[in-house]
Amino acid sequence: MIPIAKTLKTLTAAVFAGGLALGGTPAHAQVASSAADAFNLPEDISFIGNTDPNMRRATARVNGSIITGTDIDHRIALLLEGNNQELSPEEEQAVRLQVLRNLIDETIQVQEAIALEMPVDQDEVESAYNQYALELRNMPVEQLDEHLRSIGSSRRSVMRQIQGELAWERLLRRNVIPFVGVSDTEVEELVKRLEASRGTAEYRLGEIFLAAAPATRETVLANAQQMVSQLRQGASFVNYARQFSEASSAAAGGDLGWLRLEQLQNPQLETIAREMVPGQLVGPVEIPGGFSILLMIDKRQIGMADPRDAILSLKQIGIEFAPDTSPEIAEARGTAFIEAVDTMRGCGDADAKAAAIGATTVDNDGIAVRALPEALQGVLLGLNIGQASPPFGDLTEGIRVLMLCGRDDPAPVATPNAQQIAAQIEDERVGKRAQRYRRDLRRDAVIEYN
Repeated sequence: MIPIAKTLKTLTAAVFAGGLALGGTPAHAQVASSAADAFNLPEDISFIGNTDPNMRRATARVNGSIITGTDIDHRIALLLEGNNQELSPEEEQAVRLQVLRNLIDETIQVQEAIALEMPVDQDEVESAYNQYALELRNMPVEQLDEHLRSIGSSRRSVMRQIQGELAWERLLRRNVIPFVGVSDTEVEELVKRLEASRGTAEYRLGEIFLAAAPATRETVLANAQQMVSQLRQGASFVNYARQFSEASSAAAGGDLGWLRLEQLQNPQLETIAREMVPGQLVGPVEIPGGFSILLMIDKRQIGMADPRDAILSLKQIGIEFAPDTSPEIAEARGTAFIEAVDTMRGCGDADAKAAAIGATTVDNDGIAVRALPEALQGVLLGLNIGQASPPFGDLTEGIRVLMLCGRDDPAPVATPNAQQIAAQIEDERVGKRAQRYRRDLRRDAVIEYN
């Protein structure tokens, strides 16, 4: 079961960008070719009539329920909230098609829950929406309603999405989760492997998976490439994963949580992720069944405290240069500043010597290493108490150093217990079965496009 609080949390936006794109793999091409043989398709295909039916299929009727153009517009506005980049006509068309597919899935899920006599009633949706507004948006409900209208979305659009997610949770609890089991032997073996791997790398990855069949490969690839382009321009990875990903991690904004690369069960993705750095985006990567877009959220050592969680007490010492300062005077003052810093004997000595040369000091007694720019993190972690970082800045605006006045190291990290490990294995298996379940629902649905 995915708690309502977790479901609501994925409605918030988190922006990630950066990284390098990697192409596909010949291995998948062989799998696709093998699958296509079952249809006995000719090599030279001639289409009859319009080769792009999606250009006229803007809305749909799903088992009698209508999805309107307004529904799509409101969901796109929610998806692109905070993204100041304009979509090209091609990108906008791809996003509209993806949103329509997502709305179709939500509609099917709600209908299936009703058919199995466990519908999500309006009071539940209202309660979840109110909780989302107050706890995750930090807004009164009325203010959130107005905000959604201001960005071109609506309260109804968010509530529809919440209803779809709650319906899906019920379907999984009834038709999937009871049939997934994890044995004590499996858990014991994984505990042993975790203990043996203590000190090795563990990764927190974000994932967007787009399923593709041989007939849809090129279209899905083009959509994935446009999605990556938008993510690199500042679009929210969490929102895109939640709207478009067909993996079970979609409900958590694509977040796979902390894992070892072997748990990906894909040697190609293991190799790619091992070389990624936090904040890097890679994809689309072709894998069996479709395309994957990966975001490296963070890295750490298994069973070891992350040094970046240390809390530092820092003193910033700096000088500034007036706009009309000549290069010669700036260089002389900069040299004098660096020489004075070299004579300082810890933080207790810094204030007086800084004042003597016209420098200023600023204290911060509770800053986490990971909150600092990456270029400074390694430098500060290598300092002893009372030492200063190398000077940084320039001779036009000013020069600064950071002096380490104190450091509180993080507590040791405990190995996950058997219950946590069993839950993780179960989540992975539920995810795979859920994907098959959703595919079956799509296959049985009657969908009319307008």
